[in-house]
Amino acid sequence: MWRFKIELKKKIFFSIFIFVLSNTIWSQENKINSEKTKTEEKTIITITEEDPIFPGCEDVNPKERKNCFSQKMSEHIKKNFKYPKEAKKNRITGKVIASFIINKEGEIQNITTRGPENGKLLEDEARRIISLLPKIKPGTQRGEPVNVRYSIPFNFNL
Repeated sequence: MWRFKIELKKKIFFSIFIFVLSNTIWSQENKINSEKTKTEEKTIITITEEDPIFPGCEDVNPKERKNCFSQKMSEHIKKNFKYPKEAKKNRITGKVIASFIINKEGEIQNITTRGPENGKLLEDEARRIISLLPKIKPGTQRGEPVNVRYSIPFNFNL
């Protein structure tokens, strides 16, 4: 009789062990899937199947859109560029790299700049120009809009 009780206890213990183990594995799998979703939302693409399209370049041959994007970006910079008076007065020059994201909605976000050591005024001007960009048709990957990072150099010369 006591042997029957031991066998029953072993079966119950084994059943509970299997139940707990399977729930633990299921929980980890769900956690991994939810982490993938969070990561995918934050993903920023640098190479896309279809690049973002600047307003006015929609009807351009797809092979020429990159050139059109660059041309429109140059026009935007020339139109909005104002050498900061204080920087001009203090003869501050240099190169500033502005980096930004064209998000899934085509809006500009996360503008960052890097310039010369004494170039805060120049960085501010580059940031201002980028912030004035119009809404842009977002780039796509597998037919879905994606966040795309761009970097633009600004040369401030007197």
